[in-house]
Amino acid sequence: MSEKITLRGMTWDHSRGVDPMLATSAQFAKDNPGVEIIWEKRSLQAFADRPIGEMAGRYDLMVIDHPHVGEVAGSGQLVAFDTLGRDEELATLAAQSVGLSHPSYNFDGHQWGLAIDAATPVASFRPDLLDSAPTRWDAVMNLAAKGRVAAALIPINTLMCFFGLARNQDMSVAEAPDQLMDRDDARQVLDMLVELAAKVDPRCLTLDPIGVAEWMGRMLDAPAYCPFGYGYTNYSRDGYCRFPLIFADAPGVGDNGPRGTVIGGTGIAISSQCKHLEVAADYAFWIAGAECQSTLFFDAGGQPANAVAWESDHTNAAARDFFRNTRKTLETSWLRPRYDGYMGFQDRGGDILHRCLRGEAGITETLDALDAAYRDSRA
Repeated sequence: MSEKITLRGMTWDHSRGVDPMLATSAQFAKDNPGVEIIWEKRSLQAFADRPIGEMAGRYDLMVIDHPHVGEVAGSGQLVAFDTLGRDEELATLAAQSVGLSHPSYNFDGHQWGLAIDAATPVASFRPDLLDSAPTRWDAVMNLAAKGRVAAALIPINTLMCFFGLARNQDMSVAEAPDQLMDRDDARQVLDMLVELAAKVDPRCLTLDPIGVAEWMGRMLDAPAYCPFGYGYTNYSRDGYCRFPLIFADAPGVGDNGPRGTVIGGTGIAISSQCKHLEVAADYAFWIAGAECQSTLFFDAGGQPANAVAWESDHTNAAARDFFRNTRKTLETSWLRPRYDGYMGFQDRGGDILHRCLRGEAGITETLDALDAAYRDSRA
């Protein structure tokens, strides 16, 4: 390769988001002399909020969140992987998807990203403080009444918990254009969240899943259990925190099991302005593939989206069976709306619910505001 090729990438600011990109890029450069991939990072909140269009003109590669794809599908800002003549590789990745990780980046008939990281709200607990994770919501609330439960309840995570509890009970969400949910269903779920918020430490209203994991994993005087938090294998690995956590399937209402949590994770996308498309695609397909995901990507701190990595003895041994313990939750997770306008509702909806949990708005007022925000986003 005669010319020097430099690709610029943007990822999110956490060891799980940065370290595997640095490690894989270094190996890719070693295997492809003359290629350099330079990564920059942005905060987790900016990762969730910043429009892809603002990055596509500056970066060749972007680690993205799938709810954004509805906004960019028709914009011409991203490369559709299904237009690159690599159908066999795409079919392999689709077959190796954990839950809906791979199809979450498919919108309007095109594949806008390749899943490289899989996550959904799962349970976690301190094995020195609790023998096992409760599987039913009533058991979670009994534990919460004893002051032993934490929850990530910043606005965005409050909304994800709201959705997850609804879908666990087979309630329809965002299926009608004028109402987010049936009013009785929505009231029932919000009552559950208000009760949870009243029984956990008030600091939970200021914590995201990383904050809860830091609290539980590093502090001697910490809650024993968290029912819903986007999983982080980092906190189950030796040497990462003082008290390694055990992750488990999320609890269900009654005998419903862990179904319905809101799938998250990340994918890698390519800007349509990338001048070295084939090189960028080679890198993207490689890091999403089974071999890299099961070894280098995971070993560098990544959380794979490839089922081969989830079934690996190597990854499970290093992460206290994180993948086997939470697989059912991932496989039965729910794909949130991705329509153009949804991201605006997600921002507003979380704030609306959060005010209610803080005691600043009543149930009826909150549900009215939630429906109004939803209708605005559909318009």
